[in-house]
Amino acid sequence: MKQLIRPYGDTLNDGKIQLSFTLPIACNKKGEASAKALVESLGIRDVSVVHSEALDDAFSYYIIYGTVANPIDIENITVETVDQAVMSKDAIEAYIKEKFDKELVFIGASTGTDAHTVGIDAIMNMKGFNGHYGLERYQGIKAINLGSQVDNETLLKQALHHHADVILISQTVTQKNIHIKNLTEFIELLEAENLRERFIVIIGGPRIDHSLAKELGFDAGFGPKNYAYDVASFAVEALYFKQKYDV
Repeated sequence: MKQLIRPYGDTLNDGKIQLSFTLPIACNKKGEASAKALVESLGIRDVSVVHSEALDDAFSYYIIYGTVANPIDIENITVETVDQAVMSKDAIEAYIKEKFDKELVFIGASTGTDAHTVGIDAIMNMKGFNGHYGLERYQGIKAINLGSQVDNETLLKQALHHHADVILISQTVTQKNIHIKNLTEFIELLEAENLRERFIVIIGGPRIDHSLAKELGFDAGFGPKNYAYDVASFAVEALYFKQKYDV
């Protein structure tokens, strides 16, 4: 059964949307007209330029209101998510104690040229993020955070050195899809060394989701609003399955 929806602004399904973007043009009447024409070319009606701002002499920023005519049928929308029940920190610690006879080693880094550590720190550092402790505080887990700008070869070398069970990769910088290139190269490195099945490999970042992770050859992907317990819940069960069935 179809379930049609449109964006909501003032009244339900009125189709109102807001867009913002930058154009390589001066901020003047022609710039505003160009911004409006661009949005109208997308099939958006009732277009209004509600804000324009000069960024410098040759670039300008716009906020646009408009109305979309076409609804979407949300029954046709499918999303691939991590099919895993999320455990609390205490439950994860109890699971590790029951299922494993050793400490589990999680090693993580922001790789490539990515200098941002906020994502990997939120998952791994003891204080965690937003009131949710990081993996360093979990009993039964040894968390090794290599920090930022770690190349793929170094991450793999350190994972082998520390006998890691789980590799965590954070990618915050995504301009021109540099994260896709870097993540693809890491999987290719594992496969070239015949080590892909040696680890559970998980990626995360603002433009990462589970569907992308699986497409690139990783075990799981986590985007915004995920915490250490989300990652650990998946990882410990994946490790147990791998250990139990030797896959």
